[in-house]
Amino acid sequence: MARQYSLHRHPQVRIDYAAELNPQQLAAVQAPPGPALVIAGAGSGKTRTLTYRVAYLLENGIAPSNILLLTFTNKASREMLERVESLLPDRTAGLWGGTFHSIGNRILRRHAEAAGYRQGFSILDREDQADMLNAVIAAHGIDTKKSKDAPKEKRFPKGEVVADILSFALNTGLPLEEVLVQKYPHFLEYQEQLEAVERDYAKRKKAANALDFDDLLVQPLRLLESNEEIARAFRKQFQFILVDEYQDTNRLQADFIDILARDHKNVMVVGDDAQSIYSWRGANFQNILEFPKRYPGATVYKIETNYRSIPEVLEVANAAISANVRQFEKHLQPARAASGVKPALVALENANDQARFVTQRIEELRESGADLRQIAVLYRAHYHSMELQMEMTRAGIPFSITSGLRFFEQAHVKDVAAFLKFVVNPRDEVAFKRMARLLQGVGERSAAQLWAAVEKALPAGESHAPASFYQLLMPEKPLKIPAKAQKEWKQLAHTLDEIAPGGVPRPPAEMLGGVIEAMYQDYLIAKFPNAEARNEDLNTLANYARQYREPAEFLDHLALMTGLDTEEARPEADAEAVTLSSVHQAKGLEWRFVFVIWMADGMFPTARSLEDEEAIEEERRLFYVAITRAEDELYLTYPLLRLNAGYGEMVQRPSRFLAEIPKSRLEEWQVM
Repeated sequence: MARQYSLHRHPQVRIDYAAELNPQQLAAVQAPPGPALVIAGAGSGKTRTLTYRVAYLLENGIAPSNILLLTFTNKASREMLERVESLLPDRTAGLWGGTFHSIGNRILRRHAEAAGYRQGFSILDREDQADMLNAVIAAHGIDTKKSKDAPKEKRFPKGEVVADILSFALNTGLPLEEVLVQKYPHFLEYQEQLEAVERDYAKRKKAANALDFDDLLVQPLRLLESNEEIARAFRKQFQFILVDEYQDTNRLQADFIDILARDHKNVMVVGDDAQSIYSWRGANFQNILEFPKRYPGATVYKIETNYRSIPEVLEVANAAISANVRQFEKHLQPARAASGVKPALVALENANDQARFVTQRIEELRESGADLRQIAVLYRAHYHSMELQMEMTRAGIPFSITSGLRFFEQAHVKDVAAFLKFVVNPRDEVAFKRMARLLQGVGERSAAQLWAAVEKALPAGESHAPASFYQLLMPEKPLKIPAKAQKEWKQLAHTLDEIAPGGVPRPPAEMLGGVIEAMYQDYLIAKFPNAEARNEDLNTLANYARQYREPAEFLDHLALMTGLDTEEARPEADAEAVTLSSVHQAKGLEWRFVFVIWMADGMFPTARSLEDEEAIEEERRLFYVAITRAEDELYLTYPLLRLNAGYGEMVQRPSRFLAEIPKSRLEEWQVM
């Protein structure tokens, strides 16, 4: 006789929503069917609201397979599904939850043939995509050396940059020409070649039965638009659609939601228009702003109770965002009691003093018992952190950087430094090879061969400095230069002679300016998708170098900042360390103590946004995001003077955003 064994089943417990949620959250969670826009302010429990909404639908008889939950990150999707599972164990199987890209992939896997693909298609990651684009560019035989009308050397963009150009056009629905005019004017003369590359790249992907990440948005949408039978089946399946971070959706994502919700209109989108900060990567702010127009009769719910920050911080946040015209008005209400500590407004003499103030204040916070992991320094652009990185390194304060590599370890900084290293020490093989590999057609092998020839031609003696770098690189008996690199090699020889006439190096700031203008800027634009940000890094480096007259001293400083000195300030994984981050990277995070630095016009907001009201409003939203990261203490700092290459010290105006905050909300600190 068979042995009987009983499994313990999870008890079917009903959730007490009124006890778990505040009234505003409860109203959104228990919303009736139909279109709904949930404006969830910073720190108001957005994830909690979405999680309980899913649970509420399940408890009210909606099958898991009839729910679609769309997020922007895998982490957000996992977190929400795990929370729902903890609320309703064993009742979430079959629920479709994931990023837009992952849901798009699932749809295409089910209907590959209908979408025009074979089963088992491949997905290209960013590196694969760049490699395929580079192969297409090479197959076209595009002359990447110089436009015939260009006054100086110009390069056709590399595959990684082309990928960014094509991606922005796809995600915004803008014609390629308009994208080039708006974002990549440097490449406007290559429009026809780029269009040809785009066409052949699409053909090559199809032949390889491969899709890139943009295809995971484009192709499912095209499938649903072109095949009514499949679209109808998915509309019937997904009776309730929930969308996280709706303010970050682009044109493709909004259209994807619309086509699935066309019949029943049971779509709830959750987001915060005041935290829409990603237009530069294709997000469309109009999607959330005009949701009530896209879905007439939509109910708007506002969740305004903030559980993160003290009232004093929220007062500053509310004041900061109030100047924006295009927004859903909201007023964050504190759940926490007042502390009596107002956010600090701190003006410093210059960037170095700003770095010293932040570092000293962090040391004081640590001495008073604060964990360094509870402290963050936020800034508008990565290059704003240069002086701070140096000061914190000197002080031995460990820090981690979420906005990129440490300043002096970045490839573009090391590239331009190689020119200076070589003219100061022409025996520097590593510097020479790094410099040579920047030229088209020069790889490891060619660089080694060129170095062997140059080293042989160097003069003997203690200084080893040639009388002319041009003659060293362009001797009477020509060196064997790869065909693609010949023009650039000649330019390199001229540039080295200009920054070290007669073999004598100029001051470091002058040399950096010469290298950037004569050679490196065009390479930067063609090589890196974020060329503008990297160019700002280099300008900051050149400004910083003005305090050095001797190139050797400046190069010693760079070496120490990228070598042993940083080991002390380099934390192990999960070790106690201050976070240095751009505001974009900080979205969704929080710390007890937050410093927002470089609060000056032209820096935050950026100079390029000052004449554009839409851009200014997005910069103001970015400032709002920065403020609302702070739980207990907030410091807003700016230097009164800034070094500017060629102009010396310039007086800076405090950020216009600071003037929009009533003085009574801030405590001014006078730093002696």
